[in-house]
Amino acid sequence: MLAVHLVSFYFAKLKEDPTKKVDRFLHAMRLHDDQLSDISTRFQAEMKKGLSAESNVAAAMRMLPTHVRSTPDGSEKGQFLALDLGGSKFKVLQVKVREGMGIRKGGVEMEERTYPIPKEKLSGRGTELFDHVSQSLKDFLQKKNISLEKKHPLAFTFSFPCEHHTLDQGLLLNWSKNFRARCLQGKDVVQALKEAIDRTGDMNIEVLAMVNDTVATMMTCGFDDQYCEIGLIIGTGTNACYMEDMRHVDLVEGDEGRMCVNTEWGAFGDDGALNDYITEFDRDVDAASINPGKQTFEKMVSGMYLGELVRLVVLKMAKLGLLFDGCVSNELRTKGKITTAHVAAMEEYKCGLKNTRDILTDLDLNPSPDDCIAVQHVSTIVSFRSSNLVAAGLAAILTRIKKNRCLRALRITVGVDGTVYKTHPQYPKRLHKVVRRLLPECHVRFVLSDSGSSKGAALVTAVAQRLASQKRQVDDSLSPFRLSQEQLQLVKAKMRAGLEAGLKSKGSSAIKMLPSFVCHTPDGTEYGKYLALDLGGTNFRVLLVNFKGGLQSSTRLYHKIYTIPLEIMQGTGEELFDHIAECISDFLDYMGMKNTRVPTGFTFSFPCEQTAIDTGTLVSWTKGFKATDCEGHDVVNMLREAIKRLNEFDLDIVAVVNDTVGTMMSCAYEDPECEIGLIAGTGSNVCYMEELRNIEKTEQKGGKTEGDKMCINTEWGGLGDDGSLDDIITPYDTEVNQNSINPGKQRFEKLTSGMYLGEVVRQVLLDLTRGGLLFRGHVTEALKTPGIFQTKYLSQIESDRLALLQVRSILQQLGLDTTCDDSIIVKEVCGAVSRRAAQLCGAGMAAVADKIRENRGLDHLNITVGVDGALYKLHPHFSRILRETTGALAPQCKVTFMPSEEGSGKGAALITAVARKTQEM
Repeated sequence: MLAVHLVSFYFAKLKEDPTKKVDRFLHAMRLHDDQLSDISTRFQAEMKKGLSAESNVAAAMRMLPTHVRSTPDGSEKGQFLALDLGGSKFKVLQVKVREGMGIRKGGVEMEERTYPIPKEKLSGRGTELFDHVSQSLKDFLQKKNISLEKKHPLAFTFSFPCEHHTLDQGLLLNWSKNFRARCLQGKDVVQALKEAIDRTGDMNIEVLAMVNDTVATMMTCGFDDQYCEIGLIIGTGTNACYMEDMRHVDLVEGDEGRMCVNTEWGAFGDDGALNDYITEFDRDVDAASINPGKQTFEKMVSGMYLGELVRLVVLKMAKLGLLFDGCVSNELRTKGKITTAHVAAMEEYKCGLKNTRDILTDLDLNPSPDDCIAVQHVSTIVSFRSSNLVAAGLAAILTRIKKNRCLRALRITVGVDGTVYKTHPQYPKRLHKVVRRLLPECHVRFVLSDSGSSKGAALVTAVAQRLASQKRQVDDSLSPFRLSQEQLQLVKAKMRAGLEAGLKSKGSSAIKMLPSFVCHTPDGTEYGKYLALDLGGTNFRVLLVNFKGGLQSSTRLYHKIYTIPLEIMQGTGEELFDHIAECISDFLDYMGMKNTRVPTGFTFSFPCEQTAIDTGTLVSWTKGFKATDCEGHDVVNMLREAIKRLNEFDLDIVAVVNDTVGTMMSCAYEDPECEIGLIAGTGSNVCYMEELRNIEKTEQKGGKTEGDKMCINTEWGGLGDDGSLDDIITPYDTEVNQNSINPGKQRFEKLTSGMYLGEVVRQVLLDLTRGGLLFRGHVTEALKTPGIFQTKYLSQIESDRLALLQVRSILQQLGLDTTCDDSIIVKEVCGAVSRRAAQLCGAGMAAVADKIRENRGLDHLNITVGVDGALYKLHPHFSRILRETTGALAPQCKVTFMPSEEGSGKGAALITAVARKTQEM
């Protein structure tokens, strides 16, 4: 009975599908999606490790920066020579990009010649190898009748791992592919090539760029497809590169834009990350290789090893009696007898089984039909594992790009080259299918490189030239914004002269120097409840401030904000002040103080001429206000009349001040050294405590006493109205001025304040776009719209924490479709405009500080500036540049900047408290 069962089992085995036998034998090579996702996760961790400066040295994947910062945008042009060194032969080419008659639009024309490399050169001295390359280059020039005297830019494809410090420098990390040339490892191969060209002589060659074949493949495909940001090689070796955000590339200084990173992913697993996926056959291949323990991933997937993996599997199965009835030929035992080309032939759709039989017969084997099916299936599993592992690596790169850019879905193109991808009949389809299955939210297109890495190297050079030319033109446009120390000193001198002239009773001055009749700063003993009114824009604020007399931390403040409707802002003066009176009435009702006559300070942030602390004649409206019958009238009287008409409460209006004075007083309550106020927001202005003896345009009761001071509202925004700043005015400033509501007025303010900086930036962007340097030269309706680029966007765009992707998002909200390169330029423009604004404010502040120091006859002055305004508080760099410029231009002054916490409203209450206390003394 047992014998019958054994016979049945034997015949069942004979009839078993040969592919199932192979499936069981190679189950460890059959990777399911969960395993591929796991490998992809490990791959991402290795990428992160390689990008970090702290862990790069220990990383298996080196993640080498290439200094290729942009893919082609289609505007590249020029003629280039190219060298392609990466195998037993190398090519010399002449590449013409978009030049000459007969070249299709967007096309590239190439002439090439292939030169063999003698075997002795592969393992000889490095100088001998590069002398051979250089002599072949000269031979190419002569045979193609290319001028030897003319200077030729050259691109160098060097398909070995190199560490780049610049685009035209590369230190060889290690040789591969049977190259063993001595005395080059750790050396700059570009320099070695240049020296060889010099030794050959009679050539005028400039080596502009060196890249590896993976990067060149990405650039080749990127010329015709703007979405191509990944390069993939699956040939004798394997590698991938992609465009990484610079903020993650620790090994290169700077965080703007993107840079192509050469992953050198063949080394993935060298640190043991793939140990639980490595089979006995992988270990055998590794042990017999010229670099055991290295290039683990490459040995599992690349064309150099796939055939050998198949041979080892077939050999083992034959030895176990699972193939060829246990027969093993000497040919089958010989390394290298099954190649990757054999693997591809065995998997051909129609002729695969016939090819398999022919290959096995050539190995002195006598295969049965089932043997042929089984060996064909071995090839399928080995090559399928290769495409699966490549898909897992690509999925890791795609996931990283998607996360970098905060995208739910990603559209991207992968440029591919390599004999395995090109010649294996099933490989591309399998790879595409698995990638899309692992990342269904990514729309991935694969494009085969049609011209290899030589064209790509030339395109790298063309892109580098385009970016260099673009940078020169952008720098030229922005150079007028970059002020030298000499120019800033001159602005300081002109500001000082304007301050002095404005204090005189005779003559005119662009800087008005308006007396505020505020003669004392707080001393901390202020006590009592005061009402503060604050009108300076579309909102009106009413505050009740309760000072505790020396206990700053105990000061209590209550406030409400009321909107000023547009029809009120642009109606009659009577309607405006009636509305203000109604808002005050509501607040007093809310606080239960309608029957109390509260001392009040009125912050009125429009230019006024004062003859006393409680009077202010409006000179002109700004900030969109156009209420009639107000200019030339005392705004305090207008408010008092409105209160009388309402007849619900009464106020004791003690003082009227502008926001700059209020800010100084608010900060002076905290810091006794605060004697300057600065507004750096929608507008720009400064006030300071001037010696009374220097103010000719006003007479104080009791005479001008030495040591007495008065706060002067400089209205420094008028500097330059007389043409004194014309030497630093740019064409963009002129355009903004001409299109403003007050052409020729407030010239300094138009260079420094938030109301105008965004519009200056828009004018620059418009000019650069018209010059073809931005937005592909497309001038949109949005870009032509005045006021669309608000100053708040400068603060957002210049934030150090903001990635370029977010900059692009801001610009897209404005209807500007941008590339990464566009975003970099926009950020540079914003930086140039805002930096100039901060420097000019610093020059003006240095003039004020030095004047105060000289007024007091001091060698050194310690003084505090109270500051308010969104530009100072919200812009990421304005305050720092302001401090640095002030310090550099006024070295004998230690100027401390103190942001105002409660702003001008609290300052108005303090002025009222100080004035009331002075009256009582």
